[in-house]
Amino acid sequence: HVQLVESGGGSVQAGGSLKLSCVVSPTSYSSRTMAWSRQAPGKEREGVASISDDGITHYADSVKDRFTVSEDNAKNTLYLQMNDLKPEDSAMYYCAAGPARVGGHPCTVAANNLKIDHWGQGTQVTVS
Repeated sequence: HVQLVESGGGSVQAGGSLKLSCVVSPTSYSSRTMAWSRQAPGKEREGVASISDDGITHYADSVKDRFTVSEDNAKNTLYLQMNDLKPEDSAMYYCAAGPARVGGHPCTVAANNLKIDHWGQGTQVTVS
């Protein structure tokens, strides 16, 4: 049973930074794409960043050059470093995991073809 547990959300002023973490268990869960998604009130959930099993990262245009997704395989932890935060970044942020490829095509935020099998419980980010 795959579990994703996020932490690191909070309130910050515009221009500030936050770093989200997501611990993935069991540690044997591999060959997957990990991603961060977010959902603001009244809006659809959107993919923010993804990292494939080969380490390649992709970002939504709205966060490119401000957010960085990374993972520490030794700690089985996914991170999202968020810099220069804006009020429009306020949302519930979710850690997500799914297959690395579908039909031979890599699943990424850029391709907008993430197939999510597992979600975390979410962590709130508020930017004022």
